Amino acid sequence: MPSNARVAYGNEVYDTIIAPTSQAGAVPGTLVWSTATGTNQTVEVTATVPGLALSDAIDIYLNTGPMTTGLTIANVRVSAPNTLAVTWVVVGTAIAFPTTGWIANVTRPEFNVTLPPNMV
Repeated sequence: MPSNARVAYGNEVYDTIIAPTSQAGAVPGTLVWSTATGTNQTVEVTATVPGLALSDAIDIYLNTGPMTTGLTIANVRVSAPNTLAVTWVVVGTAIAFPTTGWIANVTRPEFNVTLPPNMV
């Protein structure tokens, strides 16, 4: 039974949708990537998103229209505190990574809880 000093959360501190923003004062959902374009390659690029932690599980979604033809997201992770890393697959000529209109689902696990042995 949890003490009265702390609310019981289960196994997540939170699971929430945010509009990640990498520049102070920018429109919510604006992500500015560390690399502007790629050509026929798989490349991981980063964006600074204040508040992200290494333990966060994150999914991102383009919120302002369809994904650019020839551009696919292969992986999303938090590579360092406050750093979102996205692995892009670029097919064809150089394509700019979308900079606006993103939303993200961020799940932060709760630590120091006993989980069943078959759970990660």
